[in-house]
Amino acid sequence: MEEKELAELLHLVSRRLRHGYLHRLVPLGLNPGQARALRALADAERPLRMVRLADQLRIVPRSLTPVVDALEEAGLARREVDPANRRSTLVVITPEGRALAERARDARRQAGEELFAVLSDQQRDQLRELLTLVDEQFR
Repeated sequence: MEEKELAELLHLVSRRLRHGYLHRLVPLGLNPGQARALRALADAERPLRMVRLADQLRIVPRSLTPVVDALEEAGLARREVDPANRRSTLVVITPEGRALAERARDARRQAGEELFAVLSDQQRDQLRELLTLVDEQFR
């Protein structure tokens, strides 16, 4: 068996994780972008301005518009005028959106558990530590 370079392996495993997650999101009626937006809204202490939500998701605000449109159409979020700045729009998560955000979080967790089931608890802990170390260099 040919030895793959680390970057290639990480990419392949990430693709498998995304595929497993997507497979679990479809029955919830969400795509990954909508699930990420719901998670950001659910984790926020207060409604987020559209620009702030786009920043958190690392996308341009115009790319966020169809995501929020879909969430609003599904009754998972709503837009409100920001009372602190009437030119800004807040995105408010609804109770239904909060519940679905938790289900999407569970879907992601299940996809990860299935993918990493081949590893022992100790190996998963070690992998978590190593990936955390790699990620922390960018903070």
